[in-house]
Amino acid sequence: MEYAILIHSEASNEPEAWNDAERAEAFFAEMNAFASALEASGEFVTARRLSSPDKSTTVRREGDRTVTTDGPFAETKECLAGFFLVECEGPDRALEIARSIPATRLGPIEVRPIGGRKGSG
Repeated sequence: MEYAILIHSEASNEPEAWNDAERAEAFFAEMNAFASALEASGEFVTARRLSSPDKSTTVRREGDRTVTTDGPFAETKECLAGFFLVECEGPDRALEIARSIPATRLGPIEVRPIGGRKGSG
């Protein structure tokens, strides 16, 4: 079964915002090592790091028209910072994977089963 493991972070916790370049570099090395181990287990499907929310655009419907605005839809301290897509035997394993992600110290990690059939979006 596939699971999206969503990494949330406060903007101030984003590694590129850290003043200590060595600390940020060490964090990214940890994340890369985690991804490599997950790949070696055969459970890794993909992972992506998202740009900061201020680079996003939101599209929503208002009556008969769509409205496009800069930035995220909601004002919040936490934002979606990235994700892993994994394929594993079940929810217990997906939670085990999520608990071992180094980014847990940046903010909450959400685990969500992927619905629908593979490749259908």
